[in-house]
Amino acid sequence: MNLNQYHNIFFLGAGGIGMSALARYFVARGKHVAGYDLVPTILTAKLTAEGMPIFYRDEPVDIPEGFTDPGNTLVVFTPAVKEDNHLLRFFRYHNFEVHKRSEILGTLSSEYETIAVAGTHGKTTVSTMIAHLLYSSPVGCLAILGGISKNYNSNYLYSGNPKYFVTEADEFDRSFLKLRPSMEVVTSSDADHLDIYGTEMELKNSFEVFIKNLKNQGLLVIKEGLDLDTSTIEPGKVLKYSLSGGGYFAENLRLFPGHTIFDLILPSGRIDNITLGIPGEINVENAVAASVVALNVGVSEKELRNGLKSFKGIKRRFEVQYNSGQTVYIDDYAHHPKEIDALVGSVRKIFPDKKITGVFQPHLYSRTKDFSAAFAQSLDLMDEVFILDIYPARENPVAGVSSALIFDKMKIKHKKLCNKENLLTELAAVKHEVLLTIGAGDIDQLVLPIQLMLQNPPKSK
Repeated sequence: MNLNQYHNIFFLGAGGIGMSALARYFVARGKHVAGYDLVPTILTAKLTAEGMPIFYRDEPVDIPEGFTDPGNTLVVFTPAVKEDNHLLRFFRYHNFEVHKRSEILGTLSSEYETIAVAGTHGKTTVSTMIAHLLYSSPVGCLAILGGISKNYNSNYLYSGNPKYFVTEADEFDRSFLKLRPSMEVVTSSDADHLDIYGTEMELKNSFEVFIKNLKNQGLLVIKEGLDLDTSTIEPGKVLKYSLSGGGYFAENLRLFPGHTIFDLILPSGRIDNITLGIPGEINVENAVAASVVALNVGVSEKELRNGLKSFKGIKRRFEVQYNSGQTVYIDDYAHHPKEIDALVGSVRKIFPDKKITGVFQPHLYSRTKDFSAAFAQSLDLMDEVFILDIYPARENPVAGVSSALIFDKMKIKHKKLCNKENLLTELAAVKHEVLLTIGAGDIDQLVLPIQLMLQNPPKSK
């Protein structure tokens, strides 16, 4: 696919986090970009302000002038767009070049030395850390990210004439198999997306195909203990890491509410007293993975130290939204039981004596059905939990599947089902020490109201 032959790029699902980063890339390349999404969001408003017209009716008549020429317009769509979408059908009927986002990323991956970060969780934080370490050093990079970097308030980075392309390798819909990386990172391979894969074994097989797709002489950075076949990679090209084992790991962790200090252990030695600019034990493991990559592409020890210290994190990833000293409020994107385990475990180690209250919004009917028991166990790690209705995303309701499926399996005493409309009333009646909002849906719309509630608590009668 020759991307240079198109002057106009139209995005179906432009407001998606990965789609918007790709849209910004094409704008930077001098393309005319427009798009459609189901509803306006903060992100689509930013895209419009950056010169990308976005509309919200599924009507071909709304397609902007200039984007109706099949010979000069490339159409990119996300799997979240359903096959009966009128716009998608219009573009196909009129013989436009129509491709999934993953196919476009696959084409880009052949133009650079691509660093692809895969994993059922952890990939957004690790890829954003890698991008920051490279971008803030002379090495530089192009980065198309799955989260908003708080350092740059963007999911897109580009330094002049970069050698490296940093991107997430998304396992959903087997998208990551379109990539041809020069370096791969695999953070995790826990069962997920069983609506796509059917079985955990099929998911595992897909990760192993991803590993086999690594370019010859490429490096594989993989978490210690993952049950994945790496035999197709030269042994010297497989670098293993974890929080506390493998060739690369951390020691002497000092956890604080706003940052962490640790020693990085390497096969060739150690780098002591590294400051990571964000809190959480899980983020130390992420930093280890990012450091392995950075050191192997030419980032110096001094640049690594400066980069990790200056790293501000990603929006909605262990993001501290409020801290009065008595009450701490953290918002997180966790939507898988293992992610909730890691989140709550990290919070407990920073605040061992505080009560943890969680607000959880399940994401997808299929995931709720497949992992209801595991979600219940993970939520039981907190002291008090409010469970919101399921956020459906791309799915239609499934008979017999609701948040009650998780709620009924939970064992803690203090738990409650509620909806978004009455959540603030419920929270206002509770004394908070550590409050977590958890989920990948639209629970982020509650962050500001919760902040305001905590800043101005209702007066007792």
